[in-house]
Amino acid sequence: MQSCESSGDSADDPLSRGLRRRGQPRVVVIGAGLAGLAAAKALLEQGFTDVTVLEASSRIGGRVQSVKLGHATFELGATWIHGSHGNPIYHLAEANGLLEETTDGERSVGRISLYSKNGVACYLTNRGCRIPKDVVEEFSDLYNEVYNLTQEFFRHGKPVNAESQNSVGVFTREEVRNRIRGDPDDPEATKRLKLAMIQQYLKVESCESSSHSMDEVSLSAFGEWTEIPGAHHIIPSGFMRVVELLAEGIPAHIIQLGKPVRCVHWDQASSCPRGPEIEPRGEGNHNHDTGEGNQGGEEPQGERQDEDEQWPVVVECEDCEVIPADHVIVTVSLGVLKTQHASFFRPGLPAEKVAAIHRLGIGTTDKIFLEFEEPFWGPECNSLQFVWEDEAESHTLTYPPELWYRKICGFDVLYPPERYGHVLSGWICGEEALVMEKCDDEAVAEICTEMLRQFTGNPNIPKPRRILRSAWGSNPYFRGSYSYTQVGSSGADVEKLAKPLPYTESSKTAQGSSSKQLPGHLLSSKCPEQSLEPNRGSIKPMQVLFSGEATHRKYYSTTHGALLSGQREAARLIEMYRDLFQQGT
Repeated sequence: MQSCESSGDSADDPLSRGLRRRGQPRVVVIGAGLAGLAAAKALLEQGFTDVTVLEASSRIGGRVQSVKLGHATFELGATWIHGSHGNPIYHLAEANGLLEETTDGERSVGRISLYSKNGVACYLTNRGCRIPKDVVEEFSDLYNEVYNLTQEFFRHGKPVNAESQNSVGVFTREEVRNRIRGDPDDPEATKRLKLAMIQQYLKVESCESSSHSMDEVSLSAFGEWTEIPGAHHIIPSGFMRVVELLAEGIPAHIIQLGKPVRCVHWDQASSCPRGPEIEPRGEGNHNHDTGEGNQGGEEPQGERQDEDEQWPVVVECEDCEVIPADHVIVTVSLGVLKTQHASFFRPGLPAEKVAAIHRLGIGTTDKIFLEFEEPFWGPECNSLQFVWEDEAESHTLTYPPELWYRKICGFDVLYPPERYGHVLSGWICGEEALVMEKCDDEAVAEICTEMLRQFTGNPNIPKPRRILRSAWGSNPYFRGSYSYTQVGSSGADVEKLAKPLPYTESSKTAQGSSSKQLPGHLLSSKCPEQSLEPNRGSIKPMQVLFSGEATHRKYYSTTHGALLSGQREAARLIEMYRDLFQQGT
């Protein structure tokens, strides 16, 4: 029978015991993505010595995943540095020479990023016809005018009318349609093409927002997301280089890979008196072994060795190891919180935080890379955009599972070919992306090839020689790509999600009683019934902190938002222990 072990301070290490007596805090960071690494790095740089990073998967980086095939690097996750002026990701990449090989074409100033701003987007219909360039330009100007209107509701406090249903998609679709239909100069055939293009543009927008449909994105909150000025940049050597730069300053033993967490037990010190001491494990050794740390037969409990109090937080890992801590920084995705928050925290999260998790949105945006022996597209083409003419009057972006491929908005041409070869990158989002993830590579390659033949009107396009694709929605450690403000949510929900626990003003909104703390297999002695009511005067602040892109009010969905959120939570703890570290200097 597997026993649970507790990782404590080394009783034989005078330095560790001295730090514990001085109050050197132990911090556990859950997740080794940009937020987790940024938090750990900031803490270490400010003198924190007892920091552990637990990463569920076998790699660092989180939703940054660069895959090298041959001489080329492909991004399954984050691709662009969005903006340069004051963007910490940009400055980190620039300072370390990561942008030296970035071509002018890969510095895009446009709102919708392509792999290259050179060339033109080819808009193709399902009848195999290319939409004339002047029609595309006219529609694009009209769409962008309406897009700018969507920003005004938040930025200028413009009231949202009932017809829009507070939805970016509903508002945009109806506004653009009305303007197209009211244009006296366009012939009916041109109007039909432009009406069909609305759905294609909204698919692209949905992929950018990582929503199932723009109909689900809040109109009143849409303008709060803030774009950093400057160009979007691609890192030729891979976005993972930024992750590696962050990790360089973190000693290898601090990051534990393949270490999923089952539950964070918080508010422990206020709910149960100190029990029998346990034999601690060695400092820095948090890897599961055969149970030498629990040979006395006692069930473990997170107890301090040198202080007459409990640890306020205990992290229970899937391998049954128990790691006590003063503070835990949780960086898991909003998708994981949505599916697991009820079992991931004991006691349960406060009601307002749970409500914020439910209200905020996260969807799946996937990429499909297709490599061909030779290009079948012209040298001036930077993308192939798919317009279904029968969707001119459609009011939905949802398709039955067997028609999942209709959600593919198009394929971008990876540029330059000298670096990537002849590769197209397709985009798909929402529930249809989840259906795609369940298909095998052969089926996806076959369907994509048929689509390319249909829309180009070229029946001789060969099947790709290689396919590579992401699967963020079905990955249990992510459950989605990145967050958005869903209809019914606002930036205030982002703030609630980011708020540390326990709340300083009150903990009464917590779901479940504080008496429901560590389960029996983690306790060495039962709390007497009269001791179950916590002593609120002894609550330690900031036991559980939250970071990750979904917790940044202005920069959610971005890599710089993730990094800044990790630094933000580290700053809370640095400020909390400022006097301690000043005394130690």
